Amino acid sequence: MPPAFLLAAGSAQGDPVAGLVLSLALILLVAKLGGDLAARIGQPAVLGELLGGILLGNVPLFGHSLMDRLKNDPSVDMLGRIGALILLFEVGLESTVTQMLRVGMSSLLVATIGVIGPFILGYGVAAWLLPGSSAYEHAFIGTVLCATSVGITARVFKDLGKVQTPEARIVLGAAVIDDVLGLLVLAVVAAVATAADKGKALSGIEIGVTVAKAVVFVVGAIAAGMLLSPRLFRLAARLRARGVLVAVGLSFCFVLAWLSDEVGLAPIVGAFAAGLVLEEVHSREFTDRGERALDQLIEPISHFLVPIFFVLMGVRTDLFALAKPQILGLAIAITLAAIVGKQICGLAVLEKGVDRVFVGLAMIPRGEVGLVVASIGQELTVRGKRMIDSATFSAVVIMVMVTTLLTPPLLKWRSRRTF
Repeated sequence: MPPAFLLAAGSAQGDPVAGLVLSLALILLVAKLGGDLAARIGQPAVLGELLGGILLGNVPLFGHSLMDRLKNDPSVDMLGRIGALILLFEVGLESTVTQMLRVGMSSLLVATIGVIGPFILGYGVAAWLLPGSSAYEHAFIGTVLCATSVGITARVFKDLGKVQTPEARIVLGAAVIDDVLGLLVLAVVAAVATAADKGKALSGIEIGVTVAKAVVFVVGAIAAGMLLSPRLFRLAARLRARGVLVAVGLSFCFVLAWLSDEVGLAPIVGAFAAGLVLEEVHSREFTDRGERALDQLIEPISHFLVPIFFVLMGVRTDLFALAKPQILGLAIAITLAAIVGKQICGLAVLEKGVDRVFVGLAMIPRGEVGLVVASIGQELTVRGKRMIDSATFSAVVIMVMVTTLLTPPLLKWRSRRTF
């Protein structure tokens, strides 16, 4: 008797994996071509991947049936969601808890104002331009504006050779704290929206409980992880099978993502916390015997899964919606709010002699974190309707692209005046 998958392949229907692998082939090719184009003009690869997805979803080159499959196939969607978890795990791996504790009061103040300012501006712009939508949608747009891309900011500093400047240290520390605070805001907004979808309204006390739960989870996960992960990796180092380090690292990430969901938070919160906890010293026994570090082992997996997420975000962006004056106006307004909101946070720097304008400009890019938060908004519903519809999502994607594109040239311009 032939195996079941061979029987399926020979049937009229064909093996269901065939359609999936064709979609993946197209997505990966588009992602890498777009990423190469972006790199050639000095932009982050993520922008090319996103733009490739936008073209794929809006230019009828491959027929509507294939585009519908990309947008709606649950298998492709699930791979994209895992890609988002891997992405936040990588963002966490780029920083450590120790670095967060060293950055000082300026970074904390910059991050705090860098969350509060954009949230208020984003909420106000959405309430002004989308008066018919719910307050939950207004709050979610404010939440998307809270993010700052650590990866993109760090890359620009390296290109400029300014990583060791006081401005860079303040910004990189603030960007990490900004992500933590932004994810906490996301947890609260999502909890309120979920309750509204069930016909409930959270009281002030219940919102306070949600905030406390989010804080306790993040702090508890980091504290428990710092205590347990060294022991976990020491035990894992006794195993001689290949790939132990990457398997244990990913398992740690996925368990915390699952726990995050269990307590009512987005799984990306747990994935980010896992990356933040796993410092290089924990895997030293592996690297001492010649194996690669965890962040290097994650890279090939990231190169496969993360582009799927970005291309899908692009495919789901409706460029035709921007032909509507209301949506185009929303895209322009939230982009301005995103820029102004982060400029405000530069005023919070305490040290003398630090270029506050440079700090504010460096906090502008929303990048990958903004897209992940926006994608969660598409999944949430309030009274049976998606909290973020395709038109509003498209406006958010434009904001992410513009803020990410603007930052490198603005920082290069400012660095010539400052350093």
